[in-house]
Amino acid sequence: MDVLEAIRTRRSIGKVDGEVTAEDLRALVEAALCAPNHKLTDPFRFIALRGEARARLGAAWGAIVARMTPPPGVEAEAFIAKEARKPLRAPLLLVAVTRVETDPVVAEEDAAATAAAIQNVLLAAHGLGLGAIWRTGAMVRDPAVAAHLGVAENERIAGIVYLGRPAMAPPASLPRDIDRHLTLIE
Repeated sequence: MDVLEAIRTRRSIGKVDGEVTAEDLRALVEAALCAPNHKLTDPFRFIALRGEARARLGAAWGAIVARMTPPPGVEAEAFIAKEARKPLRAPLLLVAVTRVETDPVVAEEDAAATAAAIQNVLLAAHGLGLGAIWRTGAMVRDPAVAAHLGVAENERIAGIVYLGRPAMAPPASLPRDIDRHLTLIE
């Protein structure tokens, strides 16, 4: 598939199962490393979780959530159990970690490079026939989760890519209004 076709047809696939091979994992990280980054600083790295590592992350997240107030009308125990199962939604989690710089310009460039690296992972996954979805939320922003994963103080989690074999049809493409998003100055 050519690049434009891959971009046009890639969709977030929230239901996945099966396995992601070691070769596919290495290909995904290689694709990430091809992302543009200012001065070739490689401000990102990835932590791959499979098997019991996902359950351990879920248990850690469940312990954190246990200290939170559940949404109105939701029983605390059910809320904690649901949150703790989140890392088990895919056979492989690829945690994208980015460096945090004190210089705001470098920090902005590093965040953009990390987002580009994650997009490369998503496109490569699509090209390999894998399903993938980039998730953020409270789990990626929690310092205890970062500590559980060995994320350094000068790093933060940019997101978690849930990967596996698609277990659902891809969502339909939304119409794209190019003119609404394009300003041409000549």
